[in-house]
Amino acid sequence: MPASPPHILVIGQTWPEANAPAAGGHLLQILESLLARGWRVTFSSPAVPGECRRDLAALGITEHAIEADDNRFISELNPDVVMFDRFTIEEQFARHVEQHCPQALRVLATCGLQSLRDARHALLRRRLVLGLDPNDFRELFATPGPDLYRQMAPSALTQRELAAIFRSDLSLVTSDAEMDLLVNGFGVPQELLHWCPLMLKMPQAAAKPFAEREHFMCSGDFRHGPDADTLLWLKHNIWPMIRRRLPEAQLHLRATHESPKIAALHDPVDGFLTLDHSETALDQFRVYLAPLRYGAGLKDNLADALLAGTPSVTTPIGAEAMHGALPWPGLVSGTAEGLAQAAASLYGDEARWNQAQRDARQLLGTRYDQHRHGMALAQRIEQTLMELDDQRLYNFTGAMLRQHRH
Repeated sequence: MPASPPHILVIGQTWPEANAPAAGGHLLQILESLLARGWRVTFSSPAVPGECRRDLAALGITEHAIEADDNRFISELNPDVVMFDRFTIEEQFARHVEQHCPQALRVLATCGLQSLRDARHALLRRRLVLGLDPNDFRELFATPGPDLYRQMAPSALTQRELAAIFRSDLSLVTSDAEMDLLVNGFGVPQELLHWCPLMLKMPQAAAKPFAEREHFMCSGDFRHGPDADTLLWLKHNIWPMIRRRLPEAQLHLRATHESPKIAALHDPVDGFLTLDHSETALDQFRVYLAPLRYGAGLKDNLADALLAGTPSVTTPIGAEAMHGALPWPGLVSGTAEGLAQAAASLYGDEARWNQAQRDARQLLGTRYDQHRHGMALAQRIEQTLMELDDQRLYNFTGAMLRQHRH
């Protein structure tokens, strides 16, 4: 452990964007928690900065562009900790870190297991190809851990992602369900993992009440596979069932990145309306819809609904790892008919809706407390820094994988 506050270099897959969802930017939440403890933070990315790039310097974070073979920069910076944003960044840059600052603690931010998301997508496609009921996915959503393991283990993507986890000194996992899969399915030692959920600030103002809200909302980055699949299932299967129950209802669709395909879905006659990303706050809507059929990790948009005090209707995939033993702030179903019924019921039942809003506030305070999780993460990294030699000595699998890479 260095005598002065540690210096962390974060290598991001992309540059953080200013218009990210309020609950998004998990990486920035991590960095803000470290800044609060006096750490020096440098952020780099090989990606081309977008027009909506976040001003990191205003937060006290040093910015530096980096290229795949930028050995000199890493050597000159000589950080105490290097954090890789997803396993593909670890694959690209970890060898430079090992070569030029071998004593730096290597942290991997998983942000949801990509291999789990890919396996679930394959299981979904198999069901659809077989022509099984396109509106009943209860069996799919209940796929047990051993079956997920059997689907994942032969995959090259899984093997690459797990190799990066073993090579790293510490991996941050957002989902406790994924923690269980890694430890009990793939045999990852617990000491290589840290549960690091979203870190959210409790809203100070009271959420808008039932009577001041109307209509439904769905949002997402529809370039992202799970969000795109959600949109199609919602548009063609679930929304018509909701409209039969609530003929005057509207669904407002907000896309993080607009496209002609999204614009083409705009249909006022059917109550299916597309919005500009900046239009209409989420707390104007009565119910948030997130009928995810596959995915992994925590769901930023559902967390945004929590922050807005907006009850939500989702699937077991959407709710996974989001609420633990606490009640879901809305309703959960594994069928299109069940989701439509839940949406209509929650929309029209003020007493149930009010309870869901109270559940959202309880969930925020109990499971996503920013200060508590930020403190726990900083302490875990600092403790691992002090015990780094022993940690690496006993992580023999990681040492083998690093040697094999060289």
